[in-house]
Amino acid sequence: MSVIHPSAVIEDGATLGEGVRIGPFCHIGKDAKIGDGVEMKSHVVVAGDTTIGARTVIFPFASLGHQPQDLKYRGEEAILRIGADCIIREGVTMNPGTAGGGHTTTIGDRCAFLANSHVGHDSHIGNGVVLSNNVMIAGHVTVGDHVIFGGGSAVIQFTRVGDHAFVGGLAGLENDLIPFGMVTGNRARLGGLNLVGLKRRNFPREQIHALRSAYRDLFETEDGTLRDRAQKLAETLGDEPLVRQVLDFILVEGERRFCTPRGPQGE
Repeated sequence: MSVIHPSAVIEDGATLGEGVRIGPFCHIGKDAKIGDGVEMKSHVVVAGDTTIGARTVIFPFASLGHQPQDLKYRGEEAILRIGADCIIREGVTMNPGTAGGGHTTTIGDRCAFLANSHVGHDSHIGNGVVLSNNVMIAGHVTVGDHVIFGGGSAVIQFTRVGDHAFVGGLAGLENDLIPFGMVTGNRARLGGLNLVGLKRRNFPREQIHALRSAYRDLFETEDGTLRDRAQKLAETLGDEPLVRQVLDFILVEGERRFCTPRGPQGE
């Protein structure tokens, strides 16, 4: 049974699933689609062509789907898709896509967006991602699965962040971060592998050892470019599943350079 507070505004055309709970002073626009069991605590605004997946819980003063913060935006189709079982805390903002990025911003399942975090237009966030308080994700950013962002960190436009990576608090990430990588600092530099995250996700010990060996070959030598080292490593450790993820990420051409450790090998 759905429960809708009498002060909430639900525009004609909005689609509400079964068992939703819409609290005081929420405003849901005419093109919004709200999944089964979604709960909005109070003062939540959902605008535009926004879909919210089942059982997602949204806290006060979140703003989802309003016009993207892009000065080139001219009223074109703008879509925001949020997955199931997410937690969206106070003051979170998420912008839909633009013509320059495929019109769509996507959020995966089981993500947590803590207070005042932001997802910019045309970004794509994977499953199980955590944005701590005040994290800022700019436009056109791609984030893999199970990535954790420490409080106050920021990611510049067109950056890629690989699966299971960790971005330290207050870090400013301006380059692509490999899967399983860990960065700190402003500007962020690669500080090693997210070993804590790997163990928590129960990856086999032998796969973690292979990944550590590959990391040394990639980032602790100066033999050719990073892509040269990745191609060479594919011949010896390319069958290791975790290593393969890192190599595939490096060998794909992106918009940014790669985040590397401090020191000569990282320059």
